[in-house]
Amino acid sequence: MSILLISLGFICCLVGLVGSVLPVVPGLIISWLGILLLFWVPEVEVSSSLLWITLAVTLLILILDYIIPILGTKKLGGSKFGMYGAGVGLVVGFIAPIPLGILIGPFVGAYLGEVVFAKKASRPALKAALGSFLGFLTSTVLELMASLSFFVIFMYKLIQYRAVLF
Repeated sequence: MSILLISLGFICCLVGLVGSVLPVVPGLIISWLGILLLFWVPEVEVSSSLLWITLAVTLLILILDYIIPILGTKKLGGSKFGMYGAGVGLVVGFIAPIPLGILIGPFVGAYLGEVVFAKKASRPALKAALGSFLGFLTSTVLELMASLSFFVIFMYKLIQYRAVLF
């Protein structure tokens, strides 16, 4: 049973890492589930305080994930269409076989969202797209860093208890 929990936890941490850069996948929650699964492994000592702290970090970042892009967009005159466009652009940039697509996609998506749907002129749309992109990028990097930290915690605990487990 322990090997199953460890395997599922490891998969959750990996999927969470990938999901932290995709807007439709709750990456950080999935990463936290990996730590929760490790908590249930009897041979590995994961303190409940670590579990609660990582849960608090997860919830805080989930809240910030909605606030930061809005602040970036509003600061530079963007609309909700720029934010939606940045999200769609990220998915397209991730899938499209172009260099740096994951960075170019959100910016182009935000720009197109502002021009096509918000009916803004090119210059204000460019400024708004920059705000959408920066807010979106900031929240994505924050979520990625937290997911990576959870993965490091998971691996540290596995290495720490490897003699008992394997």
